[in-house]
This record gives sequence, structure tokens and C-alpha cells, in this order.
Amino acid sequence: MSDYILILYYSRDGSTKKLAQEIARGVEKGGMEAKLRTVPNISTVTEKLEPSVPKEGDLYVTKEDIKNCAGIAVGSPTRFGNMAGPMRHFWDSTTDLWFAGALINKPAGVFTSTGSMHGGQETTLLSMMFPLIHHGAIIVGVPYSEAALSSTLTGGTPYGPSHVGGAKNDRPMSDDEKTLAHALGLRLATLAKKLK
Repeated sequence: MSDYILILYYSRDGSTKKLAQEIARGVEKGGMEAKLRTVPNISTVTEKLEPSVPKEGDLYVTKEDIKNCAGIAVGSPTRFGNMAGPMRHFWDSTTDLWFAGALINKPAGVFTSTGSMHGGQETTLLSMMFPLIHHGAIIVGVPYSEAALSSTLTGGTPYGPSHVGGAKNDRPMSDDEKTLAHALGLRLATLAKKLK
């Protein structure tokens, strides 16, 4: 097992990516490497017109990244109370990892970004937990010992960190949202070390 936490996200407009970067800061505070990866977008076009992995941009996840991580954080923007299609499409392709038990007993957390305060944060977080549970991961949330969880007026839930970006994605991340993202990253790193 490698000494890194995989932070796997899909981000169309950048909010979820920013949250992933804050979680990475928490992982590094915990003394582990954070490996940020994304998933390819999916196309509604039925003919293949371009490669699914472009030549530039964010690094795409590989099955080896999943197999070799010590823990994982999965993030997606909210799409009608559910994870976005590209993230769902990725998890639908991981049957081989499930057969191999690649995530069994590894700590796993989830995170999301929404356009509005009541845009389906918690149901989206729960939807991302389902494949992780089937893969045998140990689900990690944010405990109420984190004071920001009780005081936040923006994003943040015990199911995982969240960011309310606004309808035009123009709201900066609040201090509470950053604090809760750091807390999840730190907790994943701490638990991964203990489980190792």
C-alpha cells in the first residue's frame, strides 16, 4: 500500500476542484501525500469524435491510483441531489477493482459543491458513499468535535465537506468550508496511518 490519499473529483466549473485542494491541505497536515485526480467528462454524442482523455488539463485517475491508495476522498458537484454523471460513469467501470477488493478496509470520505444552500448536498454525499460501501471502504465523515460544523452558515455537513458556490459559482469558499475540508483530509490521513 502506498502512502497517499487519493482525492478523486469531477468539477465542471472549478468549485469541487477547489474543495479537493483544501482537502489535500488537510491530508498533508496529517503527514501523507495527497494525490489529486479527476475523471473524464462523458459525451452525449453517440460517435467518438475526440479522445476521452485530453492531452492537457487535470490528471485523470487510473485503476492503479485506486488500487494503491491508502485512502480516498471522492467529490462531485450536486446534480439534482446526486453525483454528476461523469463520476457515476467512472464508478460503473470499477467492477474489476471490486472483485480484487482494492478498497476493502481503506478509509473513504466524500465532498460536494452546490449552487444553493439546499441544493441536495447531503443526498449527493450519500450517493457517493454507495459505491464506496460496496467496495468495502470504511466511510469517514466529519465529527461534531469540529466546531465549524456547528457554526457554519455556508457549506459543511457531518457526511462530508461541502461548498455553496452560488447560482453563478461566484461565492468564494468560506473559512468554515475550508476548515471542514482540512478536517476531512486530516482525518483520512490519520486513519490511513492507523489502519496500515
